[in-house]
Amino acid sequence: MHSHAERGNDLSKNLLTKENDRSTVRHMNEITSNDTRDIILDVTEKLIYKSGIAATGMDLLVKTAGVSRKSIYRYFANKEELTVAALQRRDVRWMHWYRSEVDQAETPADRLLNLFTVLKAWFASEGFRGCAFINTSGETGDPSDPVRLVAKDHKQKLLDYVCELCTEHGATDPETLAKQLLILIDGAITVALVMGDHSAADNAQCMARKLLDL
Repeated sequence: MHSHAERGNDLSKNLLTKENDRSTVRHMNEITSNDTRDIILDVTEKLIYKSGIAATGMDLLVKTAGVSRKSIYRYFANKEELTVAALQRRDVRWMHWYRSEVDQAETPADRLLNLFTVLKAWFASEGFRGCAFINTSGETGDPSDPVRLVAKDHKQKLLDYVCELCTEHGATDPETLAKQLLILIDGAITVALVMGDHSAADNAQCMARKLLDL
């Protein structure tokens, strides 16, 4: 008989695989929409997450999506516009997935610790390649580049969410605590990718316990 935690982990993996972060855990050639614009965005996001912006050329997009170049330009003026739209789409879905999973924990303290439990399930998922927004930011040198601005907006949303959790927990300085936890979150994601070490989430959670005095 599974414990409550085990059932929670099973549910987390199921939702991650089947609903929310499909570009991370499904095969790159799986298309889940018949709408041409959605197909283009789906393929663009998957290719960028797999290989980066520079390696994702228009010829590869046309071939992988099975649509004409003319079809792509009907919806997007250029590759930059397409890239930004694909990343914005990922931001919405990833944040929805993450919040939904973390919020399954019952108490404010448990939700803060669940930030890292949920990450560990993501790290173990098929096709995990780190944070798409950190990765793509590394390809741009200009802080005002639209790609960097999408990444900054994503991290701000994540910070705001963590700050909400810190406030619910009753932290005396939720903003500062949230900034510290964000560093642990992004650090764990990066270590998990570079080192191939899923336990980075456990180590980050251990450090979070000390910050939270849990």
